[in-house]
Amino acid sequence: MSIKPEISVLFVCLGNICRSPLAEGVLARHLEATGLSERVRVDSAGTGDWHVGQGPDPRSIAVAAEHGVDLKGHARQVRPGDFSEFTYILAMDRSNLQDLRNLRYGSGSDASVQLFTNFDPDPNGHPDVPDPYYGEGDGFARVFDMVDRTCHALAHHFLSELTS
Repeated sequence: MSIKPEISVLFVCLGNICRSPLAEGVLARHLEATGLSERVRVDSAGTGDWHVGQGPDPRSIAVAAEHGVDLKGHARQVRPGDFSEFTYILAMDRSNLQDLRNLRYGSGSDASVQLFTNFDPDPNGHPDVPDPYYGEGDGFARVFDMVDRTCHALAHHFLSELTS
């Protein structure tokens, strides 16, 4: 029998092939480690439609695999129903956040739409997760480190939320 998740989180970046699928996979791993994988649902999407139906960027897949994270799924675009379906909608940068706020306008949703980095315990003054798409491989490694650190904190945030 399947249990309905108590919390749902949607990670959002521009094309849903680099940052948001990485966050989805990394958080899933942290949720499993904290025993929350049945209680928290995780997904990802993009604000743009350029990559709909494609798998994650090979560089995201490679950096995730180096850390034992398997990236699955295919890119999709944010849908109006996401605002009522998800508890948290976390944008990877301020531009995505503004796009989400524009899409959400008038939806009457209770979803918490905010920056992913709001959960980063060590943001170093960086409100955005940089988009590594046009850069080299080391950009993906830096993004992985930032995403891993933040997803670890996010999993513990959910653990506190579900046990308080």
